[in-house]
Parts: sequence; C-alpha cells; structure tokens
Amino acid sequence: MSRIGAVAIGRNEGERLVSCLKSLINQLPQDVPIIYVDSGSTDGSVATAQSLGACAIELDALAPFTAARGRNAGFNYLIEHFPDLEYVLFIDGDCELIEGWIEQAVQTLDEDEKLAIVCGRRRERFPDASPYNRLADMEWNTPVGEAKACGGDALMRVSAIREVNGFNDRMICGEEPEMCIRLRQRGWKIRRIDADMTLHDMAMYEFGQWWKRSIRGGWAVAEGAAMHGAPPECYMRRENKSGWMWGFFVPLIAIALAWLTSGLSLLLLLGYPALMWRIYRYRLTQGDLPSHARLYAFWCMLSKPAQAIGQFQYWLMRWRGKQATLIEYKMPVAQKVET
Repeated sequence: MSRIGAVAIGRNEGERLVSCLKSLINQLPQDVPIIYVDSGSTDGSVATAQSLGACAIELDALAPFTAARGRNAGFNYLIEHFPDLEYVLFIDGDCELIEGWIEQAVQTLDEDEKLAIVCGRRRERFPDASPYNRLADMEWNTPVGEAKACGGDALMRVSAIREVNGFNDRMICGEEPEMCIRLRQRGWKIRRIDADMTLHDMAMYEFGQWWKRSIRGGWAVAEGAAMHGAPPECYMRRENKSGWMWGFFVPLIAIALAWLTSGLSLLLLLGYPALMWRIYRYRLTQGDLPSHARLYAFWCMLSKPAQAIGQFQYWLMRWRGKQATLIEYKMPVAQKVET
C-alpha cells in the first residue's frame, strides 16, 4: 500500500486538467490513490477525470465553492478510505507535476519529523505569453529554506493536517498561508526546497482577468489581517496598510483637495513613481532582470486600487454578514482527451 495519496482540485480546467492528471499517473507509483475534486465544472471535467482512472468527487453546489473546501473533501476521502497514508500531495488542476520532484519531497519529509509541508518551485508554462503570466512566474519564485507558508501545490504530512483540522473552507482565497500559520503555532515547520515542482498554466491574456485577480488578492490581504494580524504573527498588516494608503487614501486626498490647494495636493501622486522605484530596486536585489523588475514594479503599483477594492469588498461582506463567493478570473479552456 502506498504511503502517498494525491488530491487535484479544479473548475473548468479543460486540457490543463488532462495534463495535470496524466502527470500524476505517469510519475506517482501505480498504487497511489488519485482524487479529483470538482467545483461545479460545466466542461465535462468529472467524466474526463474518471476516464483517466482518477476518483472524482463533485462538491455540492448548495455551499459556496472554494479551493479549501475542495482540498478538504479530497483529503477527508483519502484518510477515510486509506487510513495508513502518511503524506498527501495537493495540486491545482491547472498545474503539471514535474518529474523527480515527488521523490525529493518525500525524502525531505522523511528526514525531519517536524516538517508538515514541503513545497518547491512552481513555474509558469508560458511566462512570455503575456505580462500577467510573467508576473505570476515571478510571484511563484519564493525563497528556498524554512518558509512561513506554501501555495496550492505541496506535499503535506497527514498527521499535521489532521491536527489543525485542515484548511479553513470558508475562505475564498489565501487558505494555504492561513493553515500554515496554525501549523507553525503548533510547532510544525514548512520548507521550500530548491527543486522545480510544478508547471502552472496561468493562461491570462486580458487586463480584466488580471484586475479581478488583484481584487482577489486584496480580499486575501484583508481577511488574513483580520484573522491573524495581531501580534506576534502580524500577518498581512503591512500589505493591508499599503493597499488602503496607495489604493484609496493617496488618490482620494490628492484629488479631493486639488481645488482647495490650487493643485498642490496633486504632488502626492509623485509617491507612485517613488513607490515603483523602491519596488524596482528591491526586485533587482532578488536577482530579477532589469526588464522584469520594471515590469513587476509597474504592475504592482497599478494593482493598488484593485487591492483596495478587494479589501473594501471583504469588509462590506463581513459587515453584511454574508458568506463570500469565488472571485473568478480564469476563462474555461477546451477539453480534449487523447486515446
């Protein structure tokens, strides 16, 4: 019996899901149970997963779809039907597992019993296809070594995940770092190893997609700060203040006081190129090419209003007492299964 189980989650991933599941089938031992959890797809994803030999679970549409809910459903199925599993590989349905990574991840977990999660380098499949894809590839390039959080692709220790009751399935985004906080508070560790882990297909070519993703990021900042912003964690406090300042207060004050100050308040807008310069210099210290650093600085500055919108939406929904729903930015892709 395998020590590992795998959970893939997705919604209308099309051909990306086929690549994802085939990479798991080809690289994991034959006795590894592979679970696909679907969040209301309309492109035949469930039938596709079943045709490839995966066990498919369809989430009930009566509750809001979230990635956290999907991962929990897959994890709970695995530990119920395969109680002897030690590790579970989580992977997003738009990602493909890179050959050789799972062996390194298992060895890393085996060598340190206090490690809860091991993750690696997620890379964009087509980083030069759009500026948004390039930004994502830069975002995935996290520091190697002990980490505070992981993303959606990672190998996790079953006992650790059970100890914290898994992901918070009410969160529509940012659920991975939130769970990592709870793990670290209980003495567990997260490690990013120096190895390529997955290929991610962002398939983002339109400004509107990027804008929605930035709004989603603002929501994650606001919710993260609300949940764990207090000391000693101080999670997302700096990002939360930055979003409100540059995305809302600076432009509001600059424009609102322009008439009263004979336009002098508009000088506040000079803070934006200054912010871009600071981000550019920082990215250079991280080893980015100058062209990539400029790209990152520009779009990071431009994302501030969208981030502020996301933060505002979070607090508005919380004030109204309503359950959040997905902020979708992906476009469905064509589905094809090779025979």
